[in-house]
Amino acid sequence: MKRLWMLVACWGAVLAPSWAQDAIYRCGNEYTNTKPDARANKGCKLVEGGNVTIVQGTPVPKSSSPKSNSASGNNAPRVDAAQQKLRDSDSRRILQEELTKALARQEELKKEYNNGEPDKLGPETRNYQKYLDRVAELKANLARNESDIAGIRREIDRLPPASGAPGQ
Repeated sequence: MKRLWMLVACWGAVLAPSWAQDAIYRCGNEYTNTKPDARANKGCKLVEGGNVTIVQGTPVPKSSSPKSNSASGNNAPRVDAAQQKLRDSDSRRILQEELTKALARQEELKKEYNNGEPDKLGPETRNYQKYLDRVAELKANLARNESDIAGIRREIDRLPPASGAPGQ
């Protein structure tokens, strides 16, 4: 009898949350579980399947003006022009090195990929799926490296032109 009572109690605890869920209506960006509100507003629709959880965001302060935003950003210390040029040239040099490495890696990957038909390695002669997996991985690495190269070039283009190199 005691076991039966425990089984009923556990079963009730599991099913109780599903019984508590009322019908929920979506009215634009608002959710409500009261039927009169949903019927009064013609744009309300019944939400079916699953529970709805709404998390309230933090309110935005109403006194935000462009002047107050720019004033709060000026708390950072200013850097003189010579030091900024030095930083920019260092950034350009580092990005150029990264671009050179990425281009060299791209050439290696293209050579290994061999237009989609790389040479088979030892265990791949008996297991064709291993070969196909390696080809797919090589293709993905090529695409990822091309994306990296494009990103590095974008970063270089964002930098101010290098001094002594007109038109860059």
